[in-house]
Formats: sequence, structure tokens, C-alpha cells
Amino acid sequence: MFLPTIAFDAARLQYLRSPQGKVAELRLELNSGGKKDKNYSAKKTALKKIVANMTMSNNDMVALFPDIVACMHIASLEIKKMCFLYLVNYARIKPDVALKALPIIVNDMEDSNPLVRALALRTMSYIHVREFVEATVPPLKHLLKDADPYVRKTAAFCVAKLYDHDRHLVESSDLIDRLNSMLRDENPTVVSSALASLMDIWERSESIKLTIDYSSASKIVQILPDCSEWGQTYILEAMMNYVPQESSEAALLAERISPRLSHSNSAVVLTCIRVILYLMNYISDQKVIASLCNKLSPPLVTLLSKGPEIQYLALRNALLILQRRPEVLRNDIRVFFCKYNDPIYVKVTKLELIFMLATERNIKEVLTELREYAMEIDVDFVRKSVRAIGKLAIKIEPAARLCINTLLELVATKVSYIVQEATVVIRNIFRKYPNQYESIISTLCENLDSLDEPEAKAAMIWVIGQYADRIDNSDVLLDDFLYTFADESHEVQLALLTATVKLFIQRPTKGQDIVPKVLKWATEETDNPDLRDRGYMYWRLLSSKPETAKLIVMGEKPAITAEESEKLDPGTLEEMCLNVGTLATVYLKPVQQVFRSARPRRLVDSPALQKHTLPTVRAAAAAREKAAAERPTVDTSSAANTNGHNGSNGNGNLAAAVSEADLYFAGVGQMQMRESAFGGSPIAGNAASMYVVNQNQPQQMVSPGAGGGDLLLL
Repeated sequence: MFLPTIAFDAARLQYLRSPQGKVAELRLELNSGGKKDKNYSAKKTALKKIVANMTMSNNDMVALFPDIVACMHIASLEIKKMCFLYLVNYARIKPDVALKALPIIVNDMEDSNPLVRALALRTMSYIHVREFVEATVPPLKHLLKDADPYVRKTAAFCVAKLYDHDRHLVESSDLIDRLNSMLRDENPTVVSSALASLMDIWERSESIKLTIDYSSASKIVQILPDCSEWGQTYILEAMMNYVPQESSEAALLAERISPRLSHSNSAVVLTCIRVILYLMNYISDQKVIASLCNKLSPPLVTLLSKGPEIQYLALRNALLILQRRPEVLRNDIRVFFCKYNDPIYVKVTKLELIFMLATERNIKEVLTELREYAMEIDVDFVRKSVRAIGKLAIKIEPAARLCINTLLELVATKVSYIVQEATVVIRNIFRKYPNQYESIISTLCENLDSLDEPEAKAAMIWVIGQYADRIDNSDVLLDDFLYTFADESHEVQLALLTATVKLFIQRPTKGQDIVPKVLKWATEETDNPDLRDRGYMYWRLLSSKPETAKLIVMGEKPAITAEESEKLDPGTLEEMCLNVGTLATVYLKPVQQVFRSARPRRLVDSPALQKHTLPTVRAAAAAREKAAAERPTVDTSSAANTNGHNGSNGNGNLAAAVSEADLYFAGVGQMQMRESAFGGSPIAGNAASMYVVNQNQPQQMVSPGAGGGDLLLL
């Protein structure tokens, strides 16, 4: 008796668990209740289940479309919200069924309840179906003048949504003109919404131009305190389209919006900072600019008390602002010291800001802090801290000795990754201050066994080669590195090649056995084109003109500078300052590299624009000055070459030596060989007192119409 019942219940349970069973069950719940359920509790419960399934991308719910449309007649705001949400989600899947709901929504736009009118209009604007888009325009024109400000605000946003669906439909109607007239609305929220809508349309359109004169800008700024947080953000965004015609106008507006810097919302604060930075480009009074810069520091510091995500955004924007306005945050370096519980991305960004703000006055405090960072657990952060100490030695010359002492203290810890990072930065310090601080070379040589990373090895090899004449056993040290030449990375191999040539030039007796061996490896036993090319270049220089080789390889080189890791080029910096607070400032990349469809911002020319202060103008002026300063030097070198002077027999300057090398390599191109093999030959002329590198036996060469000795050829 029980078996058939059990079988029936199991089959029914399996059906109910299937998608068809679930839809049937929800349809049954949706149509239940009857007249007794005056609050429509059963329908609300069923709709909540349907929305939950819809949210989980359960497309089986689309089968309930006719039942949902039937529920839209119910005069309940909660039910309408869920029904309209369902309609927006599935209208494009079943547009023919969705059209049955169109008369209901149009009718709801004339409802006495403003919330229902706004909800119906918002739903219509979300549905990207041709019939819905076209049916939205007539009621939208009416609702733009609705008595309720909430409906007018919603209608303003709907114009922008409609423009996204069909821009030609909007442009052919008078909706944009109606939207423009809403800027004179008595309600601040409506004005800010109309501005936001106009801004959105302007960014999408090629034909529409958004301009704001001083009178309109003044009225818009006046309603800022009465707007919500979003409204204030919209208004401040719109102020970026105002182009001051007089310096006094820009200064006055900047002062009027500066109270927004103390707002609790970070979006309002960052947008206000962006507008003030923009207006500064049109202010001529330096006292006003200094006053505004002082006002920008406290809000940036306040943002650092918020969550780590907001902190990171504020820090990335601070990196940008400091490059454009260094006087901002000048005295606030302590607020950027890292806390123990800061996320690594916040710590690294703070480290960059500490480097930018470090000066001779606060260097001791900064070095104490960086020394603490260098003893932390996070290896990546420790490396960046050590590197920051080295960069500070290059940036602040009077503090170089202090920085080097700090680095030596860290090297004394014998921690492998600290020693290797310190070796890299000390190499850069030697490049900045040649022939100084050589006393620390012995300390580096004591830690050779700790070096196992390519960059650290290359740095140490460079030091040995550069100061081979001052390191007694430099040939032995290089020979130790050469044991693993074939297994090293290309970076280390290049460093070894150059270092052995420097050893030979400075101490010929020590290097005459090493150099041929390294040149043979570099030119015959490697596939790396850079290594082969450099090997051939050194070989030819040493085989033909040792004096010229010494001038080129060991000649004076321009000192390096400690540029910030995020240093932007002037054009990018100028553009990025107009996008403070956006996602582009997190990446510190031009806007179109982050958002391809975004419209790039540029400073608009006007009589008030202070062009001489712009980064691009300054960079262009500096480039012209540099070119003008270098031109006489080039001319002098050319004249010397014309008169027959060379670097080895004349005054020995590097420019003459380089010119002679150019002439030499130009002559090489005119030579030909009988065979394609690589050969070597002694240098021409009297070289009794010089050491000459010849890897192989000299081969016979044919030099058509040329004289003056043998050359090393390919």
C-alpha cells in the first residue's frame, strides 16, 4: 500500500527540484493569495524569490514574464519596484512580451505619487529596446517640468541615459535645450543633476560643446553648500569646463570653493583639489597661489586617516601634486612615515613621497626612519628602503656621507638581500661622485660571497673595473667572476667584458692575459648580439688606437641624477593634474591609456593663462637653453677635427676622441676581406710602449685605394 505513494512523492519531489518545477512552483505562489491577501504578502514573497534567482543569473525565470507583467497593475510601490527590475533584466531577451508592459509604465508616469512617476521613468530609460526608447521622449519632456524636484532630478539623468541609447533622437529633439534651462531651477539637487547629465552628454558627443561663463560659474558655486555629496561632486566636475578670462575671477572662485576641502567625503575633497589646481594655472598673483597651496595640505593629510584604499588614492594623487606644486606638503613629511599595520602598497607609496619630500634639513630624521624600514620582515619593502637611502645620497649632496654611513651599517648586518641592494646603490653613488668615498670599496669586497643576484654582481664588477688601479687584487677578483662567465646572465657578462677592458687600460700587466680570453668568449662563444657587438667594438679600439680607447672607455661621463621613480614627462603631468582623483591618477598614466573612450583634457588658452608656469613650456625652454649651450661645444669640436687635431695628440678632450672614433669606424666600412672569418692584426704605427690585444693571427687583407696600416675587420 505504501510503495506507490512513496514512488509518487519521489517523482513529484524530483519534478519540483527541476527548473520547470521551480518555475511552476513560483508561478503558483505568484498567482496565490486571492482577495483575502490585501497586503499582497504572498506575491511579494514570490517576487523576492524570483529576483533572488534572477540575481544569480537563473535565466529560467524568463518563463514567468507574462505573470510578472500581470502583477504590474498592482498599486504597491514595493511590488512595482521588483516587477520593473525584472522587466529591465529580461526586456531585451523577450522584447515582444516586454511591449505588453509599455502601456502600464506610461500610465504610471502620470501617477499621483512622485516616487511611482520617477520609478516608471527610470525603468523606461534603462530598457534598450527601440519602442521603449521612442516612447520615453514625450513623457520625459513633460516630467522635466514636474512639480516634484525628485522627479525633475530623475528626468535630468534620464536625458543622458536616453542619449546613450540613441543620440540622434535626443539631438533632433529639444531635450538638451530643456536640460540646459534646468540650470536655472530653484532646487540645488536638480541643478547638480542637470549639470551631471550635461557633462555626461558632452563627454560622449563630438558636436556638443559645454562652456560656462563667470556669471554661471558664480551662481553654480553659490549653491554648493545646499547640495548633497554627489551633487557637490557634479558641480565641481562641471567647474573644470569654466575658462577664466581674468586672473581675479579664477582667484575668487578658488577661494569660494576652498571650504569644500574640509568635507568628510573623499570624492568631494579630491574633486575640489582638482578644480583649485586647475584654477591656479590662471592666477598670476603668487601670494594667492601660495595661500591656496597651504590650504591643499591639510585635506590630503586628513585623507590618510581613512581606510587603506582611500589612503592609497590620496598618496598617489600626492605624488602627482608634488611634481606640479612642490610647495604643497613641504613641511608634512612625518605624516608619511609608515605604520606597522600599513598594507605594502601604502608603504611603498609613502616611501616614494618620503624621498620626494626629503631635504637637507630633515635628512637625519628620514635616514633614521629608513634604517628602521630596512630591518623589517618584508623583503621587497626592505629592498626599496635601502634603494631609497642610496637615491637620497645622490639627490642631497651634503648628506651623501650620512647616507653612505647608514648603508655601511646595514651592510654590517650581513643579511644577503640587504648587502646586495646596498651594493647596487653604492655603485650609483660612485657614478654620481667619482673618485670620492673609495674607502668603502674594501667593505664591499669583504662581502663578495653574499652576491648571487645578477644586478648586484654587475654592480660589484663595475666597481672593481672602474677602480681597478686602486684595488690591489682587482685582477684576481675579476678572475673569480670569470670562472662562471658562460653561466652568468647577459647583464653580468656585459659588466665583466667592460670591467676587464678597464683593468687592461689601467693596469696593462695585470690585464693582458685576461682580456684576450674574455674577448674570445664574447665574440665567439655567445649568441647575445649586444655582447658580441660590444666585444668587437672593444677589440677594434684596443687593436688600433689604445689612446683613443682609454679616452672613450675611461673618459668622464655626465653625473647621474636621482629622479623619482614616478617622474612624469611635462605633457603627461600637465594632463594628469586635470584628472586628480580619477582612476588614471592611480596608474599615473594618460587618461586615454586607462579609458580608451575618455576625452583627454587640455588647458584652454585665455588671456589669464599663465603659460610661462606650465610644465610643457618650461621643458621646452630648458631644452632650447640646453641646445644653445651645447652648440658652441659641438662647433669647436668640429673645427678641431677640420684642422686635423685628434684626442690623443691635441688637448685630449673626449669630444675629439669620439669624433676620431667615428672617423675610424667610417673607414672600416670601406674595407673588404677575402674571407668572412674574424681576424686580428697589430696596430699601425709605433706602439712599442703600448700593449696590444690580438686574439687570432693576422690575416691578409685587401684595402682598395687605402693606405696607412692594417685594421681589424669583419
